[in-house]
Amino acid sequence: MNIRLIRTTKERHFHEEGQAVATNGARTAIHVVIDPKKAYQTHLGFGGAITEATAYTMKVDMPKEKYDEAVKAYFSSIGLGYSFVRIHMNSCDFSLNNYAYVKDGDKTLSTFDISHEDQFVIPFLKDALQARSAIKVLVSPWSPPAYMKTNNDMNHGGKLLPEYYATWAQYFVRFIKELNKRGIEVWGVTVQNEPAAVQTWDSCIYTAEEERDFVKNHLGPALHSAGLGNVKILIWDHNLDILLERAVPVLADETANKYVWGTAFHWYGPELPANLSKLHSLFPDKHLLFTEGCIEGGPRPGAWATGERYARNIINDFNHGCEGFIDWNLVLNEQGGPNHVGNYCDAPLLADRQTKTLTYNSSYYYIGHFSRYILPGAVRIDHAANLPDGLRMVSYRNPHGEIVLVVQNENDTTHEVSYEINGHQFNDITPRHSITTFLIEQSKFHDR
Repeated sequence: MNIRLIRTTKERHFHEEGQAVATNGARTAIHVVIDPKKAYQTHLGFGGAITEATAYTMKVDMPKEKYDEAVKAYFSSIGLGYSFVRIHMNSCDFSLNNYAYVKDGDKTLSTFDISHEDQFVIPFLKDALQARSAIKVLVSPWSPPAYMKTNNDMNHGGKLLPEYYATWAQYFVRFIKELNKRGIEVWGVTVQNEPAAVQTWDSCIYTAEEERDFVKNHLGPALHSAGLGNVKILIWDHNLDILLERAVPVLADETANKYVWGTAFHWYGPELPANLSKLHSLFPDKHLLFTEGCIEGGPRPGAWATGERYARNIINDFNHGCEGFIDWNLVLNEQGGPNHVGNYCDAPLLADRQTKTLTYNSSYYYIGHFSRYILPGAVRIDHAANLPDGLRMVSYRNPHGEIVLVVQNENDTTHEVSYEINGHQFNDITPRHSITTFLIEQSKFHDR
């Protein structure tokens, strides 16, 4: 029976090794039964955001060899193997300043021009596509141009004025077509980043009903009329705590529903993955995708809890039906920026502008325990166990049959665990504050 493990522990900082797993031993108090025949959602992939902050930092502040290293670290088969990229339409907080693609007051979009993105974001995206061609590009707006909003400001919330609903829908169309001209295919769009948050940075507020009406009367029809009906529309793009009250009014509308592929969500606020299962049970034909999460409040180089937060959310969300995971900024500088309103955050890779070095945070390695081994097209399979708090796991069957089991121990104690699959058993002692990926050859597990 051929089983390999890859393990990262706090004591052996970022240490990974591949080794065989013993297939004998007694059944332990913590016993896990994996059932490959009981399957759930199909996995779409992992990814991160190429913001202007990320692209500017690596293109301008770092030497080319470090830029190439970062691209390889995320998108190559020997890196994290990312297959998603999220980009912002117009500026976001992780831009150098506020900007839009039209001149102020342009009601016909005659001045529409995305050449601003040709400086940093699009070149970085094209290099990512060179490293991995099969990348799904997700587009998210933080704010319409100021003149389209009730507060005449890209920042501080405000709402899209009703007279600009149709124009803003055409803005999506124009942006997608400009990317297409540059050889970039858009997989999907979210309607609005964090539509319930008035921020000091680029933001715009929608009620659930306003988002519903924009999708069914403007954005959905505009994409279809422009021959872009294959571009997926994702609603919400915000936190889990009010996921149901925001998504249900949109998906319950028959006309809006036919345009919506699924619901996007973030991790800020309470961790409530059960809301994903509840939404899936109401609308089982719709999809769930994690589209943003980061450690707020500036960089945490060397911190271990950051990686553990990533793993905890990934496992919990996947076990409740999530189909993919898109991180926030791929790279930030040592300050946690640039950010035009000082909203500094952490990232899996930090670029030091003085020393010209890259720091790989624990989050980078924790994400890798999933993204390098759970392949797009994998299917989540069932596992049953009574696990103590802080010990969690998720299991998948890859397209070629290999089973991937990821186990996180967030506790201060080790745990002895026995695993059973199709009547075969293997045992492991899971170290404190560790994450382990087991690779199990499905061909070795014929039914007894």
